[in-house]
Amino acid sequence: MGRRQELERRQMLLARFGRRIATETRIDNLLTVIAEEVRHILAADRCSVFLVDAEKNELWTKVALGVGEKILRVPIGQGVSGFVAKTGSAVNIRDAYRDTRFTQDLDKLTGYQTKSILSIPLKDRSGKTLGVFEVLNKLKGSFNEEDEGFLRILAAIAASAIENAQLYENLRKSHLETIYRMAMVAEYRDQQDTALHLRRISKYTSLVASQLGLAYDLVEDLRYASPLHDIGKVAIPDAILLKPGKLTPEEYEEMKKHPLYGARMLENAESRLLQLGRNIALAHHEHWDGTGYPQGLNSDEIPLEARIVAVADVFDALTTRRVYKGAWSVKDTFSYMTEQSARLFDPAVVEAFIACKEQVQELMTGEFQKAGEASFRA
Repeated sequence: MGRRQELERRQMLLARFGRRIATETRIDNLLTVIAEEVRHILAADRCSVFLVDAEKNELWTKVALGVGEKILRVPIGQGVSGFVAKTGSAVNIRDAYRDTRFTQDLDKLTGYQTKSILSIPLKDRSGKTLGVFEVLNKLKGSFNEEDEGFLRILAAIAASAIENAQLYENLRKSHLETIYRMAMVAEYRDQQDTALHLRRISKYTSLVASQLGLAYDLVEDLRYASPLHDIGKVAIPDAILLKPGKLTPEEYEEMKKHPLYGARMLENAESRLLQLGRNIALAHHEHWDGTGYPQGLNSDEIPLEARIVAVADVFDALTTRRVYKGAWSVKDTFSYMTEQSARLFDPAVVEAFIACKEQVQELMTGEFQKAGEASFRA
């Protein structure tokens, strides 16, 4: 391929690069797309995108290890990427193992052998370094000045996209935290392990939704909408909600209104997440056979999101100790869920939940026991 043809190829790839990253707002996906595109455009073996963690004075990136991923952290000033982040200067190294700035830690961790390196700072609109591009092992020869110039163009485009994605992510986190705090208000009145309960409901819901094959964005929205299932409890009087003994028929009828109260609180919301929260709050006590409340809906009349949360909520309620009952064993609870399939619960949702049994048990015995009253994390 002649030089002119190579330049035309890169111009075409540059246009594709801009199109591919322009619409991606999820930072993890964006970084993956950027790394893949840059590797391809510069005909290199690998590309890593490091981002600055200003609080810790570190760079971080995701590294593939076997079938999983690991977050790699590098102190700013250490290694080639740390040097680039600290100085804001580009680095082009033909033989990594002969350069004193190169550290072999990552190669030892991954089993990879770095030969040549081209590293460029990613700078935001104000000129502040927000990350580093590090391209490894040119497939033919070494990185040249033309590669460096082209990578600078890619870095400028990528930095803008990363900034936008970070702003979007911060806004989303703020939105989600507000929703979670709303859910905490309702649950805090009658549960001591409020944070753990909401985390479990959230995790179980996302596991089942994924198992059912729902789209990623919908799974994420369900994950964060599910803690709103009992938001209507804030309207239930303490004398009923906190009563240690059995409720009278009149008190029970009032308790059964909390789905209606929750739905009213979330009614006419503009965001899909809160719309899902409204449906969940209203219908998570409906039963597949029509014997539930408050509307007596049955089968597909019940929104799918409510059917999923109904299974997650009952499972968590049964496996958690309360002042008025002991905790059921996981085995007995799964047996009960199976027995109530096509009666209380959507059979497809129960089947999906059972398919996640191993993951559910890992969550119960691992993360949640260690978490204590830790704050909810995405």
